[in-house]
Amino acid sequence: MGDKEHRILTYGGEQIRVELLPRARPGTTLRIKVHPDLTVQVVVPEDTIETDLDRALKQKTRWIWQKLRDFRAVQEHAMPRVYVSGESHFYLGRRHLLKVHHQPDAPETVRMLRGRLEVSVQERNALRIQKLLELWYFARAQDVFRNRLDALLPSALWVTTPPALKLQVMQTQWGNCSPGGTITLNPHLVKAPRDCIDYVILHELCHLKEHNHGPAFWALLARVMPDWERHKAKLDGMAEMMLQKYYYNCR
Repeated sequence: MGDKEHRILTYGGEQIRVELLPRARPGTTLRIKVHPDLTVQVVVPEDTIETDLDRALKQKTRWIWQKLRDFRAVQEHAMPRVYVSGESHFYLGRRHLLKVHHQPDAPETVRMLRGRLEVSVQERNALRIQKLLELWYFARAQDVFRNRLDALLPSALWVTTPPALKLQVMQTQWGNCSPGGTITLNPHLVKAPRDCIDYVILHELCHLKEHNHGPAFWALLARVMPDWERHKAKLDGMAEMMLQKYYYNCR
């Protein structure tokens, strides 16, 4: 691959900037990623030749354009969060309305009650409400992820010792697996349906055996979750709605 760090694709009269991410890791495959923030990235193995890269981009140009169009359509309904009653927040794939209670003399709490996220605060402060919600999501993510990991481990016969589990907010990943075998999950993932959470966990468990995205990895994932593509597509479609910065008007 040459020294260029990006490509410009043209489709439907629109120019699309594609960022190239060279990778030297053995077994890396060429992958195209379209993110909810409308950035487009291509993971490019170091031995990729220019003609193969250009061919792959040409074949996927329409798909990239469609993904960008879909994300833009979702963003038309996005409004900046101000953390007041009536905003919608996701938990385990379901939308819950936020209800804020101003109670100066009561402990500050977050709880799920009759399908609503009830937040009690001593002061009407958006940043404080945001922080309380983040802490609640993080605590719920720890419990949910650990329970789902324990439930899925029996299907991962190649795992002899339960892996360490860590939570970390990531901008472009739902999870990853370190060379040492630690699985890291994005706490925002707890906003997704359980089957999507299971897909991400199984994906990372497969990396404990297959450390790249080669054919053996995908074959292993298909063996433990034959319909993984459906769950991945659902998760991709919800990604923008699960960002902390915005809420979505359903009208």
